[in-house]
Amino acid sequence: MMTLAFAILGVALANFTGFLLAVIFHYRAVRVACAFVRAVHELFWALIFLQIFGLTALTGVLAIAIPYSGICAKVYAELLEEADPAPMQAIPNGTSIVSLFFYAKLPGVWSNVKTYSFYRLECGLRSSAVLGFVGLPTLGFYLETAYKEGLYSDLSALLIVFYVLISTVRKWMRRETIPVLLIAACVVLPESGAMTWSNAWRFFAHDIMPTPIRNVETITIPIMLETWFWFQTLILNEALPGILNTIVLTMIALAATGILSLLFFPLISSLFFGPKSRLAGHTILVVIRSTPEYVIAFVLLQLLGPSMFPAVVALSFHNAAIIGHLIGNFSNHLRLRPDRSKGINLYSYETLPRIYPQFLAFLFYRWEVIFRETAILGILGVKTLGFFVDSAFADIRFDRAIVLIIITALLNIFIDILSRSIRSRLRLQTSLDTH
Repeated sequence: MMTLAFAILGVALANFTGFLLAVIFHYRAVRVACAFVRAVHELFWALIFLQIFGLTALTGVLAIAIPYSGICAKVYAELLEEADPAPMQAIPNGTSIVSLFFYAKLPGVWSNVKTYSFYRLECGLRSSAVLGFVGLPTLGFYLETAYKEGLYSDLSALLIVFYVLISTVRKWMRRETIPVLLIAACVVLPESGAMTWSNAWRFFAHDIMPTPIRNVETITIPIMLETWFWFQTLILNEALPGILNTIVLTMIALAATGILSLLFFPLISSLFFGPKSRLAGHTILVVIRSTPEYVIAFVLLQLLGPSMFPAVVALSFHNAAIIGHLIGNFSNHLRLRPDRSKGINLYSYETLPRIYPQFLAFLFYRWEVIFRETAILGILGVKTLGFFVDSAFADIRFDRAIVLIIITALLNIFIDILSRSIRSRLRLQTSLDTH
């Protein structure tokens, strides 16, 4: 219930805020702010809010709502920008901007907005489940508890419930059920207690300040030098090793994702299999892509021990299932000759050349997502940036944690810009379903 409540409220708040931000997305300050908040993973936001609000409902809802607001703002802004200009041109001169927006522009993109909102809820359910690994009472908390206590039947039952929840989201999330679900989500949330603003003030005004200047009234040259030494030590001992491991793991996972995607897409393609086989293929891909990378990595790390291999498997299989699903659906619309080849020749010479540009577009788009997830997998023990962030929080060194989170966000923004540049130069286009 908590998984559903956090996801529904967090995504609802994100959609509302993101839509408002999309209207003013043309301002540089708004675009920069949205880029930063969406570059920070939900688990990092949860770790920050845990220090301010504790294990409360507000922590869970905000951890989802804030990054998702930045994502929704960007997507909705792109939809509004690409809206059909014909209705706008048909409106009489002198019509107010508000009327133009609600009666000419918005109706043309509303169906895409609704489609994306449902997709974002599916993502929110996965994110909400993962929040349990930092102590919030969602599915991840009970999964971790069941595994550590050896209750594997409970573990499998929880995963089955989660798969059913994800696969049926479009059945129970409808326009008429939204008010009921929102009210129910508010009712089942645990009581958070009174808000203590002194904790928030202390966190921002004291705890995250660099140690050398934290309790200093006057900043002198020796203090500045000491601060520089503190920052230099943090970069050399934690940031650089974390960056190197994060980039190496990201690139390995990206390559593995590409290979697996090309193996997965025929499973649901009408060019290669019949209806029954495709149904089995759909089921396999739904299970893989519905399982959060964090959950897959957690289980594999328990079985195989701490290394990069479980992280690579988790990242590549999850993302390959998503890309394979999209490419498989894309291949179903290909028109081939009646005398086309069969078997491996059909795959290698008829299908692959036609789907390859779209495949590259999806792969480069997921690059930024893989980087975000790679960084956060450090919380499980893999020495990426997330490992050092989690260690800093555990040692109550919030100043170090915030600097590392900022570095992670900036790197994520850089990867996103680089990916967009490559897609633009290669003229690769992604569809709405990949956002």
